[in-house]
Amino acid sequence: MVKPGWSVGEQPCLITPQMPNRAPSQSAEDYLERIHELIEEKGYARVVDIASSLKVKEASVTSMVQKLDEAGYLKYEKYRGLIMTDRGREVARKIRDRHETLSRFFSIFGIDAESQRQDIEGIEHHLSPDTVEMLADLAKFFEDRPDLLRRFQESRKPRKT
Repeated sequence: MVKPGWSVGEQPCLITPQMPNRAPSQSAEDYLERIHELIEEKGYARVVDIASSLKVKEASVTSMVQKLDEAGYLKYEKYRGLIMTDRGREVARKIRDRHETLSRFFSIFGIDAESQRQDIEGIEHHLSPDTVEMLADLAKFFEDRPDLLRRFQESRKPRKT
């Protein structure tokens, strides 16, 4: 059983009923991101689908979905499904945008898709909005200046003696 105020893996969950105005925890963000993706792909998100895609137990999903409901990110009714509130969609869109910005940034420098996936999952929750914005600006800077991007990439190649 998950302790009140804690999420799967014994990490603090910052969206308990006692603290509904706090930002979602990393775990809660992962759930919101995946629920939003499922709704966009299929038109709905079921507990079983969320559990399967996040590789967690259905009981863990149910617990988190209830917390997300109490915090105002979702409306959840047992056996009837769930819908995202405007607040939940806003958070999910920010998470998706952050993810896309990081992917765009890494792609510019030729990082392969699997490395990007692992790196993004590892850092995306730890970056401030200002840092993500700066990375988006830096990506645009290099996209608009392919000559500078090429020069940068050449500067990174091992030099032959």
